[in-house]
Amino acid sequence: MSMKLSELQSLVQNALPDAIIEIKDLAGDDNHYSITIKSEQFRNKSRLEQHQIVYSALEDKMGTILHALQIKTISI
Repeated sequence: MSMKLSELQSLVQNALPDAIIEIKDLAGDDNHYSITIKSEQFRNKSRLEQHQIVYSALEDKMGTILHALQIKTISI
């Protein structure tokens, strides 16, 4: 199974409405992505907490539909 870039974008945008999101399909297979997310909601949160927010947005898709995701979070 795989996840379309637009679905990944939508899941993150729904959880972080103020986010500026940049996604790259690393292998061209809808299964290996790099995502950079800039959001005010990351302010004063540790890197771990920021990544937990992102994983929470993905619901149960990480590890099932989505195989690999490189995450970079930035507080704005």
